[in-house]
Amino acid sequence: MGGRTDDQSSAPEEPDDQEVAALYALVAERLKQAHARVSALNVSTDAKTALTRQLLIVTETAKRDLPGAARRLSRFVQDLDAGRPPLR
Repeated sequence: MGGRTDDQSSAPEEPDDQEVAALYALVAERLKQAHARVSALNVSTDAKTALTRQLLIVTETAKRDLPGAARRLSRFVQDLDAGRPPLR
């Protein structure tokens, strides 16, 4: 009588495979767009190389922390949109 049912579990809800796949697809598409934008920038080759490295870091991050990679990519794109290439 006092047993727990699955919907009463206190464990955090994990995203399902479809949600994860959709986020991977979104991040992949946004990375592709960001790479195209970087290659079109009117900046030095060194600056483009640095920006491309940052995008490669986002790609690597996505392998272990997909939400973190999505946040990092979002900040990168926001900086590009604001006209300040995120050179670090």
